[in-house]
Amino acid sequence: MSSAMKLIVGGYTRLKDRQSLEQLVMHRRRLVADLKATTGFECGSSIAQIDEDIALIEAGLRTLSGPIGG
Repeated sequence: MSSAMKLIVGGYTRLKDRQSLEQLVMHRRRLVADLKATTGFECGSSIAQIDEDIALIEAGLRTLSGPIGG
């Protein structure tokens, strides 16, 4: 998982910017779908990296799902 993605998710989480996190995860999911549809190239390592990014973003979203003021 990239340190840049950790910083981005951390920043959005601190700002409680759920919308940006949701947009980020949707973009990553589209990338994975596009890569899986790609033929003629080995995209497994790219897909694995993006899957790690998605897991990190989803963890950030879960922290925002807690009780308000918590």
